[in-house]
Amino acid sequence: MTAADLAFWVLAVVLAGSALAVVLSKNLFHAVLWLALALTGTAGIFLLLNAEFLAAVQLLLYAGGIITVVVFAIVVTERLIGEKLSQTSRGVVSGGLAAAGLFAVIVSTLMRRELPATPLPQPGDITRQLGEQVLTTFVLPFELLALLMLAALLGAIYFARPED
Repeated sequence: MTAADLAFWVLAVVLAGSALAVVLSKNLFHAVLWLALALTGTAGIFLLLNAEFLAAVQLLLYAGGIITVVVFAIVVTERLIGEKLSQTSRGVVSGGLAAAGLFAVIVSTLMRRELPATPLPQPGDITRQLGEQVLTTFVLPFELLALLMLAALLGAIYFARPED
């Protein structure tokens, strides 16, 4: 077993365990913390697949930004309603059965295909090529997305302010 194999299995256990903890946790804040760990584990899997750009996006956008916004929403909501938020997991059995069925379909599909033993060669620096495309060809959608995120942030600040 190589170091990459060991790292994959450690990340897989962390990812599966934290994903289960998200679903089964009764405390909403703890569920968000488990979600942050699951998203960080996903970034680790991306790193093992030599997808550095996706790992960086996963960490910065999802594990950093989205989790921060969700924690902010929980804190503001708890302050507004004056009690701790909790969640109940209804349909755990049916959800578990659906997940097991999907897992069986994925495993059976992978078993029928012959997968390459070595990774395919990468044509150049993928992250550099993506960066050049985003800042040349796709600069207008990129900037429009930045404006949309700014508008969402301003809206969140407006709705989170105390009533006068």
